[in-house]
Amino acid sequence: MKHSTSDMQLLERTLDTPAENVALDEALLLSAEAGDATDEVLRIWEPRQYFVVLGSSSRIASEVNVEYCKSQGIDVVRRTSGGAAIVAGPGCLMYSLILSLAERPELRSIDRAHRFVLDALAAAFGRLVLGVARRGTSDLAIGDRKFSGNSLRLKRRHLVYHGTLLYDFSLDLIGVCLPTPPRQPAYRASRSHDDFIVNLPLDRRSIHAAVTSAFGDSTHRQNWPSELTAKLTAEKFTDDDWTNRI
Repeated sequence: MKHSTSDMQLLERTLDTPAENVALDEALLLSAEAGDATDEVLRIWEPRQYFVVLGSSSRIASEVNVEYCKSQGIDVVRRTSGGAAIVAGPGCLMYSLILSLAERPELRSIDRAHRFVLDALAAAFGRLVLGVARRGTSDLAIGDRKFSGNSLRLKRRHLVYHGTLLYDFSLDLIGVCLPTPPRQPAYRASRSHDDFIVNLPLDRRSIHAAVTSAFGDSTHRQNWPSELTAKLTAEKFTDDDWTNRI
């Protein structure tokens, strides 16, 4: 299974708000699906503020300490991909892949999609840090401590695969924003956030280089679907009915 194509484009774009950044991933997927963009995309970005992102089917009352987040001005948004709630912010590098199912039809299998992306990243980071491996369904860990959570969304012709890479994050914030999750991988063994999650011991530049190397050479992309991103931000990702729907 190939990890790169000559048509992969690198987009380095961080928008101003959490909702806009979540909307941009969705806009990239929908643009690809509509045929407005023919190249696969690797987006790399880093949030400017702390926020919580719910999975598409996350139950907000059981996965987020909503009152604490409100008291601290921490936005809560909901993505369209699966998985549990996460906390992101400065010190957490984010990546997103828009992959073509015409180029990679085997990725219609969710298990194979997880293996494809995470094995590539584990190999790239494993050259720099001892003990990096794919763990559970969609984690990357050093030994038995997680530094990356990931999720995906499949459409008819494309998928988005995106995740977190903790490297200089305020880890204690995770435990106050998020209760112990209701769904846990077996390797977590019921540990608290403090005992389970760790920062990757690399600087931002090294992590950026590892991510880009994992998926081959990319050409830099300047354009992005700004109008669709703004529309999705206004109509979906800042809509309380969407965020609080479960």
